[in-house]
Amino acid sequence: MRRTVSYRRINITLPERALKVVDRIAPRGDRSRFIAEAIDHYVVATRRRNLRKKLKEGAIRHAERDRRLAADWFALDAQAWERRRA
Repeated sequence: MRRTVSYRRINITLPERALKVVDRIAPRGDRSRFIAEAIDHYVVATRRRNLRKKLKEGAIRHAERDRRLAADWFALDAQAWERRRA
């Protein structure tokens, strides 16, 4: 199913070097689509970077708790294997 996208005309100011890059890379007459895709890419990359940062912070914050849980489970697992061998 195709989604209808509405567009609005805006006036933006870009540094000269950024405009040169856009004009060099974007197909002729397709600046708007190129800039829209660049914004989408930036938003996705930023969200991904923020998620990784939050996951890393959470892992660090809960590291000691997770180590204790793993140690408890390893001990229980070892006991289960010992009983099974007996």
